Amino acid sequence: MYLKDKVKHLSSSPGVYLMKDSNGQIIYVGKAKNLKNRVRSYFQNSKAHTQKIIKLKASLKDFDYILTDTEFEAFMLECELIREMKPIFNRMMKNPQSYVYIRIHKEGAYQRIEICKDADKPDSLYFGPYKSKHIVERALLGMKDFYKVNCSSPSNKNTPCLNYSLGLCLGMCMGGAALNEYNERINKIPALLQGQDLSLLSEMEQKMMEASEKFDFEIAGKYRDTLEAIHSLLHKEQMIEFTEGNKNIAVIEPLTGQSFKLFLINKNKIIYSEKFKSSEIESVHKTIKSNILATFIRNENKPIIKISRDEIDFAQIIYSYLNSSNCSYIIISEQLLNNPFTHLDDEINKLMPSYLFNR
Repeated sequence: MYLKDKVKHLSSSPGVYLMKDSNGQIIYVGKAKNLKNRVRSYFQNSKAHTQKIIKLKASLKDFDYILTDTEFEAFMLECELIREMKPIFNRMMKNPQSYVYIRIHKEGAYQRIEICKDADKPDSLYFGPYKSKHIVERALLGMKDFYKVNCSSPSNKNTPCLNYSLGLCLGMCMGGAALNEYNERINKIPALLQGQDLSLLSEMEQKMMEASEKFDFEIAGKYRDTLEAIHSLLHKEQMIEFTEGNKNIAVIEPLTGQSFKLFLINKNKIIYSEKFKSSEIESVHKTIKSNILATFIRNENKPIIKISRDEIDFAQIIYSYLNSSNCSYIIISEQLLNNPFTHLDDEINKLMPSYLFNR
């Protein structure tokens, strides 16, 4: 009864909640757009509750919470707290060791493509990290089968493998011209993941349509699943490329009561945030400009640092936020930082919520 009464007094604003056991140990961290509704759902009897929720409820004896101005901040705070505290009910879900990479490297005369846990070979090309090994496996298997480079015995020269007899290998296991063709087709996979050659997608979509027209729904379903997996990898690569660009980003999210919040972000971190009232637009504009110039470091030769498994969740939250309808943002280029009196004012005007100009 104590906890249900505590829930009644929760705010309906965004925030993070921390569930505790009888020893006061934090066992779960979650985030919510509406804190009161989300926490209240744990105390309602529902057949939709998963086994994890049922076990969590059995151990739950108290909770704390932290209010935030925006759902975005709740996402970022949840991610940070989970990484620091490693609560037992979050641990498997947020384990960075579960991430994998796609590795492409040369081994003798062959281009090899495989899944690995670490990007630690300097002579290899890596993509990732990806959160779901299952999706990576599905995408790679589908691409290998489609290009007929799924050789089951590539080291045995002049001997056809089992997959060759099944039509999944073009015969590179027997050497000769097929080996050159194999390497050319393997090279199409990094070109696809880099967004340079998307022809595979249209070719596979055409094959899926042809299979559907022939009522071969099993084959059509395999193409569909492969396409979904590939699109997931492409989205992840776009996010990683955006983050590794080490961009300086100014973001504004409108809040209630004619106010808004400014975030200054670099790579995958919020380095400044402040809430403003929109009553005095000129002073707000000047404050935003001065904070941008004071916060972002001028450095024309920023090195590209590969994103790590520990950073990927933060990067995904920021990338999804910037592509949502909740905010507007601008990228603060080196040109703007070095010549702030040229176009920076115009860029800030684009960033400001439109209602500020309609008062």
